[in-house]
Amino acid sequence: MKKRDTYRSVRDEREYGPYWYSLLWRLVRPLLILAGSLLVVIGILSSAWNWVYGEYLAPPDVQNQTQIGFTVESGQSLTRVANNLEAAGLIRNRTVFKYYCDFAGMGQKIQSGSYLLTPAMTMTQIAEQLTMGDGNPIVRNITLIPGWTLEEFAAKLVSDGVLPDSAEFLSLCRTGEQFADYYYVADMLSAGNAAQRRYALEGYLSPNTYEVYVTATAEDIIRRLLSQTENTFPVDRQDLADELGYTMDEILTLASIIEKEAKEEDFAKVSAVFHNRLRQGMKLQSDVTIHYVTGQREMALDEDDLHLASPYNTYVAAGLPPGPICAPSEAAIQAALEPDAEYVAMNYLYFCAAEPESGRLVFSRTLADHERAVEKYAQLWREYDESRGVN
Repeated sequence: MKKRDTYRSVRDEREYGPYWYSLLWRLVRPLLILAGSLLVVIGILSSAWNWVYGEYLAPPDVQNQTQIGFTVESGQSLTRVANNLEAAGLIRNRTVFKYYCDFAGMGQKIQSGSYLLTPAMTMTQIAEQLTMGDGNPIVRNITLIPGWTLEEFAAKLVSDGVLPDSAEFLSLCRTGEQFADYYYVADMLSAGNAAQRRYALEGYLSPNTYEVYVTATAEDIIRRLLSQTENTFPVDRQDLADELGYTMDEILTLASIIEKEAKEEDFAKVSAVFHNRLRQGMKLQSDVTIHYVTGQREMALDEDDLHLASPYNTYVAAGLPPGPICAPSEAAIQAALEPDAEYVAMNYLYFCAAEPESGRLVFSRTLADHERAVEKYAQLWREYDESRGVN
């Protein structure tokens, strides 16, 4: 073969033969290595994920659709909920569940209630159901309004479906004997006038909004509210009562009358009038104590009302009535303990309502001034009673 032909053969081989394939291989080889490496990494990651999912994230038993009752108590922490879920066999790992809820912003959204969950549910499904709050509630709110009587409160509990009827609730409140383990109830019962009261526990259930279990009984509810009473009458209020020469029961009684007689802005002034009258041995002559017996809120009392035979009639009986006539607010309790100093010093002894709609009170120091105020406003009271159908 000639030299020229040999050169052309080599050239052709490089351009069209094994040399060309070698070049292509040098280009493709790194890509194939990269792809292979990626496949290996993906395989490893996939295996790792499958292991993690199977160990921590997967439903405990994807075939098990058995419903399991699960309860989240009010106030339970996320940690406690996660622990209980793991113990119930509803999640694989409590720590992972907790971190997931925290990361997803669900940690503070889990709601109390009774839920039906299954071992086939995923962790995310369980978390979503608990945060949606679609379980049956285990607690409910009840509210005792300041100024309400026990009978009004009982009626509200029945109308809201909290209690089936008011009989047991009122029976327990009437004697109070089942709650003598509370020292203030024991003190009240030992005072000797419990038999004169319509309800021994009137005024002792502190007005507020409470969270109680939906299964709460009448006794449970009473104890829940009684426990708050101690908080509304702490040591400093006990000390004030002692300085004034009154018991806790007497302060609650006075506060209940103040609650019914006035708006909060006049509590301390009304308290001053009553303190002055009690100090001087005068009858309280409070209309609201008669209302407690008759059940009618009349602004203009008639002679029958004024001579009503009842220890609660403060037009007839001297001193405080046998017990509270409603649930007094903390503001009324504080007013009973701290009457308006100026009105005490100036010896105000009387007050009466002005225009019925306004709730404004007119205070007087002398009987003559008081009688003039009564004469001025009495017709308005009668007209107001007639407009409400009160005889």
